[in-house]
Amino acid sequence: MTRSSKFKVTLLSGLIAAFASSGAHAADLTVGANIGNVPWEFEDASGTVTGFEVDLVNEIAKRLGKSVEFVNTPFNGLFPAVQSGRINMAVSSITITEKRLESVTFAQPYYDSDQSLTVTAASGITGLKDMGDKVVGVDTGSTGDMWADANKGEYKLGEIRRFEGLQPAMLDLVAGRVDGYISDIPALLYYVKDKPELKVVERIPTGEKYSIMFNKNDPLATEVNAVITTLKQEGFVAKLHETWFGAKAEDTTSTVTVLDMPKAK
Repeated sequence: MTRSSKFKVTLLSGLIAAFASSGAHAADLTVGANIGNVPWEFEDASGTVTGFEVDLVNEIAKRLGKSVEFVNTPFNGLFPAVQSGRINMAVSSITITEKRLESVTFAQPYYDSDQSLTVTAASGITGLKDMGDKVVGVDTGSTGDMWADANKGEYKLGEIRRFEGLQPAMLDLVAGRVDGYISDIPALLYYVKDKPELKVVERIPTGEKYSIMFNKNDPLATEVNAVITTLKQEGFVAKLHETWFGAKAEDTTSTVTVLDMPKAK
């Protein structure tokens, strides 16, 4: 598996071990990311790590005069990694929630989202109403996981099966080992657009907003937040939206609007 010179992606444990044993010089900013989370951070056909958040973080680092290293980390591992200081910040379409704000800090959001239900076109499933007693796939520790658990009774969902990212969930969905997959709608719309065998059949309104996550009260969060403000004002973030989603961001969304850093209530 190849790696680009611009973005050296390693497993978190390997990175820590390498630094400890060899004293290798780390980048100024180590950024945890669940590589494979299209279109936010993933490897293209050449092995280059790319995506909306990769582009955003790279530009932020450039404005701060810092180098970046992306550390491939399972989504659920991003939280302890950032809290322990093993990484400086984390991305992976991470939703800001009141619960998370109790233990971590977020910069202002830059994307508005909802959850969604994806199924195979051959399944005949048209929405959540057809998911009674069915096996539902979710990403471990994600807001989709939280939603499915909280609404299992209302929709009479069957087993909730947890995965470490979109790719393994899709493999099980196509193979028939799960009946539906609940996850962030932008990632799924992007993923299925050239796969007629798969369909996003329902948007699940959750009013989520994505941002970059830091250790609680880390001063770096304020620095990054200021850069995001500048990038919004310059239209850089809106341009990323157009590049990755093929449509202009609405002026009322957090992609365009400068917002305050979220604070725990």
